[in-house]
Amino acid sequence: MENKANGKSFHRFLVLWSADIISSIAVGMTAFALGVYVFNLTGNATDVALVTLFAFLPSVLLNPLAGVLADRLDRRLLMIAGDSLSAVGLVYMLLCILSGPIEMWQIYLGVGVNSIFTALLEPSFKATITDLLTKEEFAKASGLVQLAGSAKFLLSPFIAGLLLSFTRIETILLIDISTLLVTLPATLFVKRGLAKVAYGERAKQSFWKDFQDGWRAITVNRGVLLVIVMISVATFYIGFLQTLFTPMLLGITDAKTLGVLESVSAVGMLVSSLLLGMVTVTKKYVRQLVTGLALAGVFIAMIGLKANVWLIGAFAFLFFAALPFVNTSADVLVRRNIPDDKQGRAWGLIGILSQLGFVIAYAVSGVLADSVFNPLLEAGGGLAPTVGKIIGTGQGRGIGLLLIFSGVLLFVLALLMGRVRSIRALEEKPAQAMSAPAELGQAEKE
Repeated sequence: MENKANGKSFHRFLVLWSADIISSIAVGMTAFALGVYVFNLTGNATDVALVTLFAFLPSVLLNPLAGVLADRLDRRLLMIAGDSLSAVGLVYMLLCILSGPIEMWQIYLGVGVNSIFTALLEPSFKATITDLLTKEEFAKASGLVQLAGSAKFLLSPFIAGLLLSFTRIETILLIDISTLLVTLPATLFVKRGLAKVAYGERAKQSFWKDFQDGWRAITVNRGVLLVIVMISVATFYIGFLQTLFTPMLLGITDAKTLGVLESVSAVGMLVSSLLLGMVTVTKKYVRQLVTGLALAGVFIAMIGLKANVWLIGAFAFLFFAALPFVNTSADVLVRRNIPDDKQGRAWGLIGILSQLGFVIAYAVSGVLADSVFNPLLEAGGGLAPTVGKIIGTGQGRGIGLLLIFSGVLLFVLALLMGRVRSIRALEEKPAQAMSAPAELGQAEKE
């Protein structure tokens, strides 16, 4: 479990992972509270979607740069810098709320600043996982990382919804800021246990050359590139659910019930993540990826079918249960086909490419909901006499129809992915990618 000679240590990974859980819970609480706060402030799904977009876009766009830095500088110091400076945006929003009525542009600015510095974290964090673990531990670690990520869906909405019933958003922002007291010491602990890496030669290489190396590393393996592209398309459909779930539910229930519903639904992700963390899967990742995506599509469509809190909660549970299988299988298929010395740049570029779908969905989902789909299923709307008889009419039913379309298209995408030969081939000889870094440097991906 621990190899002091090369710095491999599952124990140190667990320390970093534990801090990540705490941070994830706080981040999820802030995201939930902001969604409720903004919707209650304006009543528009578009404003909720724009907050999500500003919280997400800077981080995604800066991921390639952060990935290059993760291979040129000390990854742990980058994590510390990103974690510390990202709190500036939270402090700014807190001060604006305390000083008087906050404007929407101030919220956009605050979450944007937070997102800019958060960009430093993810490539360095993922590359640090590779630094800490052996190849045999990747799948188990990926399941545990998914578990940490699930905390923002499992615990955060319940805690935030409960807090909002007797306190204000300022309390939640303070909690998020205070997690620095946990994450910074954990990162320093991990940093001390890893051997120092010589970055001098890499620093002599230009950033543009690093980007070129990274791009070649991705495109040399057609299967890896196609997985990234198809995951990006999948995130487009999933992005509609992420953005519009809160406006759809607040149309039929209150914030406290919404928080409980989201938390209970996310138990599905907890169960799946625990299963993946305990059971070491060594093959059939492509089948796992295709099946998980197809089921996720079905469950998204069913979430939009009826304006019933219990049915929505049940299918949301199943949707969350499918996600860890998708994330873990895609993570392992890509990670095993990238040489260790390119991991930072790889996850930087993969981060922006695979999440472009989210960016587009966040940009258009609110407008589509408020201006197109919701009017169609309001009283007297164009689809009220036909589709409305099946899925209902009224507030939020247009969002339901949009989710049905998204789920069906995601299901079709999954079926197509399973038929791509180059994606299936990723499981056949992954060891070659790990054992030939020099060759991959000539024409591989990052």
